[in-house]
Amino acid sequence: MSEFEPRVKERRIDTKMVPLPSDVIVPERDVSETPVLECRHLGIDFGGLRAVQDFNLTVGHTEIAGLIGPNGAGKTTVFNLLTKVYQPTRGIIMLDGNDTAGMSVPKVNQAGVARTFQNIRLFSRLSVEDNVRIGLHNQIKCSMFDGILRTPRYFKSEKEMHERSLALLDVFDMADQANEVSGSLPYGAQRRLEIVRALATNPKLLLLDEPAAGMNPSETSDLMDNILKIRDKFQIAVMLIEHDMDLVMGICEGIAVLNYGKIIAKGTPEEIQNNPEVIEAYLGKQVEKPARTQADEAAEAVAPADGQGEE
Repeated sequence: MSEFEPRVKERRIDTKMVPLPSDVIVPERDVSETPVLECRHLGIDFGGLRAVQDFNLTVGHTEIAGLIGPNGAGKTTVFNLLTKVYQPTRGIIMLDGNDTAGMSVPKVNQAGVARTFQNIRLFSRLSVEDNVRIGLHNQIKCSMFDGILRTPRYFKSEKEMHERSLALLDVFDMADQANEVSGSLPYGAQRRLEIVRALATNPKLLLLDEPAAGMNPSETSDLMDNILKIRDKFQIAVMLIEHDMDLVMGICEGIAVLNYGKIIAKGTPEEIQNNPEVIEAYLGKQVEKPARTQADEAAEAVAPADGQGEE
């Protein structure tokens, strides 16, 4: 978010397609000049219901940002707006300095936004590698006719997709599972594969919708490491919706809190944890016992012990 400067590091990427660690060093962009995401007065109505109101948020390049709030606060609706599943009723969404007004879901993806969902959405009968290859389809220059006629360009693109899929899987220690059916993987591995597939689209901004849902503590710890790895190796921004506060507070540099479709607080993890509005609306407010009055004390003094009265 604009209040927090993400850590700027040397950027090691493959500039042609999927960013992978390499010897090529590309200077990082000045995140203070052009954030990767900027939302201005964003909102959407469903009939008479204002699901999201006056949503203002800025996410810098290589920042890990969190969006939290109670169930039904509008968090997933915000992600649907950012990815153009929903078109906003009002407001502006800027991606890397470019207005996304009128863009479709595929166009926004091509512009650099990728996401995962609350529920696993893998092609469960396809192999692990094939799921990743689906994420690469926009980057491979091979037509349907090349595939039908088995032209040299087809075989070249097949080789390239295979190599890039394995390279991505290897980053997340999944290359040895490339030929396994994705639906047979353990739950945590399926979640990881979804993230790998999203990264295959070569995003500037990765949106993770409750990535730790259903995970055990060990899997959640691995997820934290992988999110940090994504930021450091791929040099992209990550924004996540999550109810696991240990995860959010442990890796996010900036957090926005949503309640009834409105942002009620923004800040660092420490600021959010100590914000009274957040404590009351989301983290929970401890109910204080009412002060004892003289009447209470007098009533106790005359009350029969152990609830037994005189006969």
